[in-house]
Amino acid sequence: MGAVLTSVVADVVYDLRRLHGLWMALAFPQLRDTHPVVARWTPETTWERATYRLWALLGGLGLLVGYPLAVLGLLARFNVRRFDRTATRLGAAGTVVLAVLLWGALTALARVRFSTEGFLAVAAAGTVAVVSTVLSLGFRRLGGRLTTVIVAYPFAVVAVFLPPVVAALYSPALAATVFPRSETLAVWLLDTVLTYRGVNTVLRQRFELVGLAYVGMWGALAVPVGWALGVLVTLANLVRPTADGSEGDDGA
Repeated sequence: MGAVLTSVVADVVYDLRRLHGLWMALAFPQLRDTHPVVARWTPETTWERATYRLWALLGGLGLLVGYPLAVLGLLARFNVRRFDRTATRLGAAGTVVLAVLLWGALTALARVRFSTEGFLAVAAAGTVAVVSTVLSLGFRRLGGRLTTVIVAYPFAVVAVFLPPVVAALYSPALAATVFPRSETLAVWLLDTVLTYRGVNTVLRQRFELVGLAYVGMWGALAVPVGWALGVLVTLANLVRPTADGSEGDDGA
């Protein structure tokens, strides 16, 4: 147990030093490994020492918030890379076929279990999910890290969450799982993130979280959730780059 704890502490110290070093190099390029005066530069004037220490302090304070997020990013990256390896083995076409089979099976089940309205709703959600899968893969392949985070991740969130949420509208079993958790999340967002300028009050007055409102909620959350996931994975890549060096554009 002691050896494990020592290893964890060593990893944390390494991560913090790396992140702080990257932060310092933003304002002091002399500290970068590729700079011609690396390891020979030290602040000399009073102004240089003051700005150097202030910048270092700001970086240290930022790590109090940023490092826990980076740890979450490591967990997120682990799961994202599992999906990514699966998609790589299947190929783009295979991944799309898998999405078609998965959501097609859900649609077939809806045809047997749900009303005609429910069947059509699930079929439409499955179609949107498959299209979102194609778009997510396409933008991931076409662009680099920025395009992956801003565009590909939100489409991936839609592809995963939309069909189950729509199916829950017509399935008591799914509704018992999806809706209470969605409502808990909605209340938390309204009481915390959306308190700015009374946005939560406006939403509560104009909308009621019933029926298709759940679909609208998850559709609206797909973008910030995708962005948050992408940012967390990017932070993880800054702390601990992947061994193959492909973290900058592989979407994981």
